[in-house]
Amino acid sequence: MITLYQFPISHYCEKVRWSLDYKQLDYRVKNLLPGLHVMKTKELAGHSSVPILVDKNKVIQGSAHIITYLDKNFPQPGLTPDDLQFKEQALKWERYVDKEIGPHIRRSFYHILLQHPDVVIPFFTHNGPWYGKLILRRIFPKLKNRMQSLMNINELSARESQQKMAVAIERLHQHYLQHDFLVGNQFTRADLAAASLLAPFCMPEKYGLDWPERLPLELEDLIRQFQQKTDWVNDMYAQFR
Repeated sequence: MITLYQFPISHYCEKVRWSLDYKQLDYRVKNLLPGLHVMKTKELAGHSSVPILVDKNKVIQGSAHIITYLDKNFPQPGLTPDDLQFKEQALKWERYVDKEIGPHIRRSFYHILLQHPDVVIPFFTHNGPWYGKLILRRIFPKLKNRMQSLMNINELSARESQQKMAVAIERLHQHYLQHDFLVGNQFTRADLAAASLLAPFCMPEKYGLDWPERLPLELEDLIRQFQQKTDWVNDMYAQFR
């Protein structure tokens, strides 16, 4: 059976969960604990990042590589267009949102969430091992410092990320005002990637997290700032998730 090694909170992991569900594939999930995940991920794939998909003797790391693998080995329903021109457009859009939205929404959110361990630790430990919360509460100060260092999270970088994110969100918003999809007239990996990576702004139920009723006020303000221009994300989840 296919196994997905992941963080439940990760929007890049959501890209893969959505792809697997869209193709109606049977799979199991191994939820890893941030900070403690490194030994397992490096053992599997040589690098520390998730998602990692294991299918028999195949190990694939990274959401875009995994979607390509799934489309090659489980082609129906497809997420990558058969038409070469549309295929290149879909891959180009996916690369764009992976670069211009994914890291910046992560940095913007964690800049706030890491100041609120009571909120973020349940995200980190969702459906994980029973001892997860106990351990993360003990190591959280070190984990926080490590994440801030690795992801370059600070006041200045968070502001810069919000500015870059705003440009990308506006571009997507303008496109979806005129088109149903990013490429052609069908749902593709481009739409899936864009909606997955922006899902934390909309907190859809099908993302699979237990979203709290209240978030830190600073994060609620950030979400409210982009709410009207990310409504299409809810539409994508309603139709295709």
